Amino acid sequence: MIELFHSNSSTCSQKVRLCLAEKSVRDWISRPVDLASNEHLQPEFLAINPNGVVPALRVDGEVIVESTAICEYLDEAFAPACSLSPATVVGRAQMRAWLRYIDEVPSMAIRVPTFQGWILPKYQRMSQAQFDAFKLTNPLRRPFLSRIDRQHGFSAEDQEIAHWQLEQSLQRMAKALAASPWICGDHYGLADICMLPLVVRMLDVGLGRLLEAVPAARSWYERATARASFVSAFPAGSRPFQATVSC
Repeated sequence: MIELFHSNSSTCSQKVRLCLAEKSVRDWISRPVDLASNEHLQPEFLAINPNGVVPALRVDGEVIVESTAICEYLDEAFAPACSLSPATVVGRAQMRAWLRYIDEVPSMAIRVPTFQGWILPKYQRMSQAQFDAFKLTNPLRRPFLSRIDRQHGFSAEDQEIAHWQLEQSLQRMAKALAASPWICGDHYGLADICMLPLVVRMLDVGLGRLLEAVPAARSWYERATARASFVSAFPAGSRPFQATVSC
């Protein structure tokens, strides 16, 4: 039995759903986690994922956490003839380097405009004492939340750095795409899957100008969103704040 604990609007959940769709894994059970009500911080979910974040995958009772690790597991465990990884040892090493970069740079950067535009109003409704207590309930995100001013959000410097990191990510993609249609070669793969929800989020938080400034990345985005897996991974409600935020 395959169970996915996830949220429709979570970028990390979206990339796992993309991977499930590309690997034609259809018999998985959806376990929605309500982030708005902090269900991910309740003891029941923390027993599944002590990091207190989505997604988590449970396969026959065994739990796998961290979205990139889940995607790598799915690629190895299902439909090996339709691999989402390069065929060569060097190619796979280069893909893993991309996955680490995606996790460390654009994945971290996109959180700044996401929190600034979408989640800050939730914190503004809290008292300072409530916000301080809320930070303590976050096992993984506590340092990140400590950078946020409850009333004003992130500093101008933090926002500028995040935008620069996203621009850098798109430029790196453009260099890779100059040699092949997809990030790691001729075939759509894990690097594309892990990057796509972040680019979607850029558009949703009002940073579409960054994508428009990099034609190779824009063409990649159009090809990636035309795939059948995109519709499956982004059902209704996956982009609830689309085109409502300007940064």
